[in-house]
Amino acid sequence: MTNLNTQTSFVPGRLEQMSTRIAFFIAGFGIAAWAPLVPYAKARAGLDEGTLGLLLLCLGVGSILAMPMAGLLASRFGCRKVATGGTLLICLALPLLATVSSIPALIAALFIFGAGLGTVDSTVNLQAVIVERASGKNMMSGFHGLFSLGGIVGAAGVSGLLGLGISPLGATLVVIVILLIALAKAAPHLLPYGSDS
Repeated sequence: MTNLNTQTSFVPGRLEQMSTRIAFFIAGFGIAAWAPLVPYAKARAGLDEGTLGLLLLCLGVGSILAMPMAGLLASRFGCRKVATGGTLLICLALPLLATVSSIPALIAALFIFGAGLGTVDSTVNLQAVIVERASGKNMMSGFHGLFSLGGIVGAAGVSGLLGLGISPLGATLVVIVILLIALAKAAPHLLPYGSDS
């Protein structure tokens, strides 16, 4: 009942719209930052293409399992806490993905990474729906545009860092710093509630 009262007394405005855009950027940036690291993980673990493909399914499994849980958690604890938790999971998994070489460790890291991505993706979409409805304008395409921009910046940025000779771990540490800065900017205006529906 507390959530419902909070929702009716608080109408998201410009700051919440901006935090939603940043959160979509975080989601796109986080997932794309992993793509340039795939060949390094493959070489470290000595994987063939078939095994790598199976391992990458762990990312999808983690994401799919996390999405409905994120919706439930957001309705109870709010978008802010759940999106923050998901972003921190991404930050936890990235250094592991850049360094681990055993298959069990890669499975665990990919699962955690997928869970973080699924949590952020589900929660920011929930926030986007609430913010869009409150604004009375069509904003969803703009929000998803920031996801795409994050993807371009993440893939190009990590590729550029690796091209300059920075190690995969060093590149992921740069990504983590950017993610945490973006989270610090977005979190104060992510919604402190979710949706009972």
